[in-house]
Amino acid sequence: MSDPGVGIYSIATAYPPHCFRQAEIMAKAAEVFGHRPELMERMARTYGNAGVKQRNSCVPLEWYRSPHGWPERMALFEEHAVKLLATAAERALADAGVAAPEIAATVTVSSTGIVTPSLDSLLQGPLGLSPTVQRLPVFGLGCAGGVIGLARAAAIAKSMPGKPVLFMCTELCGLTFRAGDDSKANIIATTIFGDGAAAVVLRAGAGTPRARIRGWGEHTWPGTRDIMGWTVEDDGLGVVFSRSIPDLVRTMMRPVTDAFLSTQGLTQSDIRGLIVHPGGERVLEALEDCYGLPRGDLVSARGVLADHGNMSAVTVLAVLRRTLAQDAAGPHLMAALGPGFSVGMCLLDLM
Repeated sequence: MSDPGVGIYSIATAYPPHCFRQAEIMAKAAEVFGHRPELMERMARTYGNAGVKQRNSCVPLEWYRSPHGWPERMALFEEHAVKLLATAAERALADAGVAAPEIAATVTVSSTGIVTPSLDSLLQGPLGLSPTVQRLPVFGLGCAGGVIGLARAAAIAKSMPGKPVLFMCTELCGLTFRAGDDSKANIIATTIFGDGAAAVVLRAGAGTPRARIRGWGEHTWPGTRDIMGWTVEDDGLGVVFSRSIPDLVRTMMRPVTDAFLSTQGLTQSDIRGLIVHPGGERVLEALEDCYGLPRGDLVSARGVLADHGNMSAVTVLAVLRRTLAQDAAGPHLMAALGPGFSVGMCLLDLM
């Protein structure tokens, strides 16, 4: 009998209550960076070209005007990350018809805050998880964490057939904003970053899932550490964005995903759709060029970007949820780029 893969039985998202329109954020950024009017004048069109209409935040807009240190940022991260993950996980468990004590293992991904004990430990009580649940917290995958974390959860599920695994992911990108950093990268971050969480229930073996994960892989390009990531500053995390990212997508990504599909016995022509991380409008255009798609083809990715912005690792999971809601079927390539510079890939069969 052929390997049925690992089933995805539910996927849920959760967003914090504060929601800002792009024009509001641009106006607030103009206040914060008012000492650099010439810079904001040059950057103003970036807000309109980002493909973002609105975003959610765990803190009110006024919070972004003031400086904040590590203790405050991490206290806010713990409070809101636990709350959002609990909401997403409860929804995913209910949708899958799985009781929390049945969960055999958890994988929890985040790169925008640090908590010890880790988030998965803090969620055991609120969710009602078993004291014996196996936990894997993962930090540092950035935007690729949604795909790579899902792959890690699938690998664990495959090792314990029939037992449900809970994958959780949250990113509170807004909490990384540093009002004293007037670098171009920090201002670009204000045009796209948002907050959110997602949760997925997986199980290997027989059943009727919403999708099956047939395989996974990843690739890190040598000598690309300065392309994307964080720097550790006195008052928080400093964002690293290279302007070369869209060009790298156009020239480097297709050979890697083609090679991955080849290991699965497929070519790009066998794929019915792409489930990709929408890092921004320019990245989406680069992805469409890379795969020979007409402009605007990546509808689900653009919809998530418009409604929620770039939520780092959470974003591609929101794209997966939206794709499933549209009754898409057949083999799909799920991919996200992140620090390293790396790409995570999963081959999914949507039911």
